[in-house]
Amino acid sequence: MQVKTYTGPSTQAVLAQIKSELGPDAVILSTRSGRKEGRRFCEVTAGVERNGNGSTPHGAGAAADGGDPSQLPAGWESWHREWSCIKEHLLALMKPGLRLEQLTPRQRLALEFLEREGVEDTVLMSLYRRLLTSPGASVLEPLTGMVPVKPWSREAWPQRVHVFAGPFGSGKTTTLVRMALRGQGAESAGGRVQVVNADCERGNGRLLLRHWAELSGFGYAEAADDGAMRAALDCDADRVFVDLPGLARGETLTQRLAHLGLGGDDVAVHLVLPPHCGGQQTADFVNRYGAPGTASIVWTKLDEACTYGTLVNVAAANGLPVSALSFGPGLRGSLVSASESALWRLVFKRQLPGRTSDGPAARQP
Repeated sequence: MQVKTYTGPSTQAVLAQIKSELGPDAVILSTRSGRKEGRRFCEVTAGVERNGNGSTPHGAGAAADGGDPSQLPAGWESWHREWSCIKEHLLALMKPGLRLEQLTPRQRLALEFLEREGVEDTVLMSLYRRLLTSPGASVLEPLTGMVPVKPWSREAWPQRVHVFAGPFGSGKTTTLVRMALRGQGAESAGGRVQVVNADCERGNGRLLLRHWAELSGFGYAEAADDGAMRAALDCDADRVFVDLPGLARGETLTQRLAHLGLGGDDVAVHLVLPPHCGGQQTADFVNRYGAPGTASIVWTKLDEACTYGTLVNVAAANGLPVSALSFGPGLRGSLVSASESALWRLVFKRQLPGRTSDGPAARQP
């Protein structure tokens, strides 16, 4: 990393000098201002990571898009932790200054409820700003814009190949079987379904997929590399469902998809996540399993969670639409296409889809 200290009469002048010499990728490491001999001065230390040919890498952006983490600039993780800490302190200072009395009682109660449910402060502040400009509006109006929904259906998801990715134990295999059973019905007009097991090293998912393929008349194939995947996709199936294994430590979804040769407009990748992981762990999952081809989120194990603020946090952070909601131990009747009404009943009333009540209910905002 190239590090240099710049001094000038004003912050604006120093930043202009830094941009001119180090470029727009420069990172501000420290700042100091004061007076010397009666004159004001500003001192800024900046750094930029350069590769062998003198250009700055784009590793940070690549990692944010699910690229190779080895391309991150040196010290990036440390800077990221420091920035997260600074952001938390800023939010802690800002929250007491929120004038909640400017909101209606109904809006205020909704924000307080969302905070108790684990919705992050950044999301709450964004909601607060939007509600200030819309006196009397329901909190669902800005929430709907922050949490997109794209229901699982043949019309909304016409792709032939659907890939299910997520951490180990998130319910990928069960979700795939549930969606394949739905796909075998009226939604695909009786078209043939093929399931592909790309997790060839673990026995549970393999046995479950093979068992349900035999019972339901699905085609079944296994693929551990791009050659086997091409052979598995070269079939007359109307729809193909691919079960990916969890990622190894340090591996990204982009790398795994490239290894299997999965990509293109006819492939949709669905991220399968449970809502009961901690905020930092969920953010790590979303970062590692995020890829340019990731198209939606399927929330699983909803019956095991006690709060559902994570659904709001993840959607607000990355903009991925929710396509389906999965719950319960059975394979039939335990997965529904996502809808705004089902999503908000889940968040605000803790009511599972298709249930009249489930657990402690909260007042509808």
